[in-house]
Amino acid sequence: MDLPQLEALAAVIDEGSFDAAAAALHLTPSAVSQRIKALEASAGQVLVRRARPTSATEAGAAYVRLARQVEALVHETQTQVGVDSVVTVPIAVNADSMATWLLPALATLPPTISFDLRRDDQAHTAELLRSGTVMGAITSDDQPVQGCRSERLGAMRYRPMATPQLVERWFAGGVDAASLALAPVVVFDRRDDLQDRYLRGRSRSPLSPPRHHVPASADFAQAVLLGLGWGMLPDEQSLELERQGRLVELDPGRHVDVTLHWQQWTLRTPALDAVAGAIREAAARHLR
Repeated sequence: MDLPQLEALAAVIDEGSFDAAAAALHLTPSAVSQRIKALEASAGQVLVRRARPTSATEAGAAYVRLARQVEALVHETQTQVGVDSVVTVPIAVNADSMATWLLPALATLPPTISFDLRRDDQAHTAELLRSGTVMGAITSDDQPVQGCRSERLGAMRYRPMATPQLVERWFAGGVDAASLALAPVVVFDRRDDLQDRYLRGRSRSPLSPPRHHVPASADFAQAVLLGLGWGMLPDEQSLELERQGRLVELDPGRHVDVTLHWQQWTLRTPALDAVAGAIREAAARHLR
């Protein structure tokens, strides 16, 4: 296989377009297009969906994984012979882990490792492994993706939290199905199921309270703190605010635990193993 063709394929998928890939590789868009066409001709099938953004077909995902594996092996070889180089490790991670315990863990790693963090819901990060977009993922899926291995990290505990003022306004008579159906709730995005998981545990009938969608972890916590609604917050974000009296536990004793797993390629490289080790150590300190 032609290595520049694989490099072009990975760039087209990472950058989202042929023009952006060309700029990243310091090539013309025509040169990138020619490399992709040549790779598709040798593969005998289409590897890239020409949409905005570009994406890999099922066959293309296998070639993208190969491109990343080759890049990792090249970096490993250069390191062994004393050539200074930086390897990029793309990782899929859920927003709450990134906002709380993950970044300090990655900050302990050497500058020869750079990161391309892809944020998604923990129930969907494994899809980025399947597509070849990332080399490792923090996910709630314990079943190893093909070509990957999985290990349990621990659980993040989420509790329904709200301001004292919101509780006084909407839950003066107690927390029950009737009050939960009326009180506004903050939801991360349309993939976020945590609030609904809690609601299903409190009512036999589906509840559809007014919703605010706030798709950023720190802003989500800020929205709850400002009294826009109640929301499921991880202990890493809520405990200090609770100690300060700025937030209270809406429904003491009720919580949702999300078990997280680390999945990575079975192809082992020093950089990927170093990332896994840092994540494993941080998870042992912060997760249940």
